[in-house]
Amino acid sequence: MDKSAIQERVLSMATERGADKTVCPSEVARALFPANWRKHMDEVREAAVALQQQGKVVITQKGEPVDVNHIKGPVRIKIIK
Repeated sequence: MDKSAIQERVLSMATERGADKTVCPSEVARALFPANWRKHMDEVREAAVALQQQGKVVITQKGEPVDVNHIKGPVRIKIIK
């Protein structure tokens, strides 16, 4: 699966969730790769980072925007209104 398809799913899931809620990268990975989703987590995170750099989503930790160059630990993805 190519990066643009993963980005589309990230955007659609974040949009469905709404501007006041977030989506976990693992939810996206499970939706796209149900049999071996853990193996694809880096791809989903990379797609989310690219979307943040385009100004389409914000990646957060503990509710606060995170520096995408220094992500450590669990993150959430939020659509930008």
